[in-house]
Amino acid sequence: MTDKLTGAAGRQYVTDAIRHSLRSGDLVPGQRLVENDLAESYGTTRSAVREALQDLAAEEIVEIVPRRGARIRAVSIDEAIQITECRSALEQLCAMKAATQANEAQRTELRRIGTEMRQAVADGAVHTYSALNQRLHELVVEASGQEVARRQLERLNGPMVRFQFRLALRPGRPAQSLQQHLDIIDGIVSGDATAAAQAAAAHLNDVIEQLRSSAATSSTPVPTRR
Repeated sequence: MTDKLTGAAGRQYVTDAIRHSLRSGDLVPGQRLVENDLAESYGTTRSAVREALQDLAAEEIVEIVPRRGARIRAVSIDEAIQITECRSALEQLCAMKAATQANEAQRTELRRIGTEMRQAVADGAVHTYSALNQRLHELVVEASGQEVARRQLERLNGPMVRFQFRLALRPGRPAQSLQQHLDIIDGIVSGDATAAAQAAAAHLNDVIEQLRSSAATSSTPVPTRR
């Protein structure tokens, strides 16, 4: 019998696995999280699962309901907008610092991501573009060396998953955001901190506008039969 992960290792493994499942769309807002099922799926003890869920609840990714267990917390569009406003400030800082701190390997990877993003848009490969988008944002933070910002962004990004997926998969959205991402890449690769920060601000401002558009659409009254 394979030993189950316990203690701090099991707790961290479950936490990371749930975050990954959210990013990949395997878990969705409102979905119940059953301790026994998660322990079996991840090869950990129930106590490791319980502790991981408590950690994720502290990050407001999971909601623990008395007598009903845990579930993925749903985020309103208003909250998503506020989260994105906070992300914008942090990502501008990271882009600015990455422009001066990135090493040559990171600049090379940024160029590669830009090339592959162009190709993904040309091919209509929405999911490929979404994955490249995620890697781009991660790489900008890595290249910045701003560990405090990285931790805060990780916490902020968790509840945003359903909105990120909704926006990324909208028809025409990759083509619309492509130049925004390329501008971020160009600013960092060229070492222009001001341009990199401005490009990050422009991109996140556009995300906010897209979220506001979603709010307007979702609030449109549905005709009723009379």
